Amino acid sequence: MFKRILVAVDGSKTSLKALTKAIDLQKLIPDAEIFIICVYKHHSLFEASLSIARPDNMEIPDKVLSDFAKDVVNHAKDLAKEQGATKVRGFVKSGRPSKVIVKFAQEKEADLIVVGTKGTNSDKDGMFLGSVSHRVASRAKCPVLVV
Repeated sequence: MFKRILVAVDGSKTSLKALTKAIDLQKLIPDAEIFIICVYKHHSLFEASLSIARPDNMEIPDKVLSDFAKDVVNHAKDLAKEQGATKVRGFVKSGRPSKVIVKFAQEKEADLIVVGTKGTNSDKDGMFLGSVSHRVASRAKCPVLVV
């Protein structure tokens, strides 16, 4: 059965539904661990410098995105514990989300990846699956549960 469950979160409602489903699975398999990952896309200072709006105190985009991703993971961990999850660890990574999620699953020897159907960027595009969940489901070496 599933011993290591990887849940990708981005703060969207569907990613939190995926987290709840992973917790439900963990309750059925008490030895299972849940790994929560939030991946942010790297933005260079060069990309930020191309913006028309330039505040006086410009923050490094990766720092802001990393801090946000940490908040998302911490919130997800708190929710997981509130819902009765026992073994929960959180991770923040940068890069292309689908590639990072699949690679991280392989590194951690995840038995299952749980993702939401759509993330924060595809709420109203009319598609059933967002690009990240589609790519993860297509490329993962382990089963993928799309919630």
